[in-house]
Amino acid sequence: MTGAAGLIGSHVVDGLLARGHEVVALDDLSGGVRDNVDARATLVAGSILDVELVERLFDEHRFAYVFHLAAYAAEGLSHFIKRFNYQNNLIGSVNLINASINHEVRCFVFTSSIAVYGHAAPPVTEETPPTPADPYGIGKWAVEQELRVSREVFGLRSIVFRPHNVYGERQNIGDRYRNVVGIFMSQILRGEPLTIFGDGTQTRGFSHVSDVAPVMVDAIERPLAYDQTFNIGADRPFSVNQLGEIVSSAMGVPFRPEYLPARFEAAHAHASHAKARALLGYRDAVRLEDGVGAMAAWAKRIGARESQSFGALEIERNLPPSWRDFESSGLPRAR
Repeated sequence: MTGAAGLIGSHVVDGLLARGHEVVALDDLSGGVRDNVDARATLVAGSILDVELVERLFDEHRFAYVFHLAAYAAEGLSHFIKRFNYQNNLIGSVNLINASINHEVRCFVFTSSIAVYGHAAPPVTEETPPTPADPYGIGKWAVEQELRVSREVFGLRSIVFRPHNVYGERQNIGDRYRNVVGIFMSQILRGEPLTIFGDGTQTRGFSHVSDVAPVMVDAIERPLAYDQTFNIGADRPFSVNQLGEIVSSAMGVPFRPEYLPARFEAAHAHASHAKARALLGYRDAVRLEDGVGAMAAWAKRIGARESQSFGALEIERNLPPSWRDFESSGLPRAR
């Protein structure tokens, strides 16, 4: 599986191991943490862009299933790193799809995103026409279409999940550009205010990883899930202001927001999970207050973290002013 050292990926690894599967865990460790991966898995530090590595792993291990979770999942930032986004999230996925076809993988499980729906009115269902509004969503939708064509032409079976705003223990809280729960906790640990784009009334469904990862693992044992697409995540939406208050309370500090100019993003984004409930037995069990509380306790133990730099911006025009401090963020200015 790919993205194995990240938030969802490491929990999927746990679930697969618990069910008796042997797991080869591929991750370039640009955002994930080596210690997130259970020692019983075979961890390979490498990139899905390394075609020779991908082919060697498929040749050596003859995988029955591929779980593909590797991606740089920064929707807002993807406008300014278009080439990087498509190389990592689209071309890297194609490398895995090619290898899966050539090695007759039984099922390819792909983690897409609610971002494929763009600004569609919520709650979106799997029948809502995808109209992605950023390069990240465009790349995810393109991979979904490639899987559809690969099934029609080559018979590659697949399951597509569209999660949204997943949080929890093992999240990269040092990343300043994605995963708002982790961003808020990291800002609190550094003594900073919580930066909120716009007025904070935008709403999202925030999904604890323990609600999401197990159903992904179980899906490969459910024939009705094959060649299907599923929204998966929390049913109840919260505003970003409400989230800030919940995170602040869990971290034991007053809610101290800093409102910044709004970004180009959907005002409201949440989904219906009726299909996942019907076919997969999915249930949204973890209350936001409880999940954030558990993550806060973990974040306090590990302390503040900083992310690795991944390269230069490709476009600086219209970049949010709060993202211009590249030296402190680890994101260098393009030359």
